[in-house]
Amino acid sequence: MKIIAVGMNYLLHCKELHANENLPNEPTIFMKPDSALLKDGKPFFIPDFSSQIDYETELVIRINRLGKNIAERFAHRYYDAVTVGIDFTARDLQRKFRLDGKPWELCKGFDNSAVIGDWVPIENVSNVQQIHFHLDIDGRTVQEGNSADMLFRIDQIIAFVSRFCTLKIGDLIFTGTPVGVGPVEINNHLQGYLEEKKVLDFYVR
Repeated sequence: MKIIAVGMNYLLHCKELHANENLPNEPTIFMKPDSALLKDGKPFFIPDFSSQIDYETELVIRINRLGKNIAERFAHRYYDAVTVGIDFTARDLQRKFRLDGKPWELCKGFDNSAVIGDWVPIENVSNVQQIHFHLDIDGRTVQEGNSADMLFRIDQIIAFVSRFCTLKIGDLIFTGTPVGVGPVEINNHLQGYLEEKKVLDFYVR
């Protein structure tokens, strides 16, 4: 199982963290190992190698068919469910790695850095490109977005990624985060919503 993630996929988030960079011309892709997966409401433990762990709330889709070189017009056939996830990022390490010009997978791919909520079948979603989602921390909304604002649509992402690597059943795609990322602290209570349905609920320890 692969965890594929998209960076810089919302305009305002690009301005938030990448103001001095050009907008991407194609999806910006990075990977997380399967050991990054955290599900079933289990707590997230802040690692000792970072002083700033940021949440990045994202829509996550689940691949349900084997596919390679998928045409964009057929991409909708290759996923069957969506949920809200958190792409946890060791922001201090990311800044250091970027400054040094080094790869920064370690700041994204550490254990339990890819949190996913309960799956919602695609047939229960009227339009996957018009989904509102948000994250509450301790009962206060801290981040929200809508898939209509993606720079690269879900079907475009699938078509692009499948040029380079075969998508397999059970693979996950984190589709990018909107503006509003920020740090978490011990004892924070995170709850993620897909429209008005709560699909994610866990604590930081």
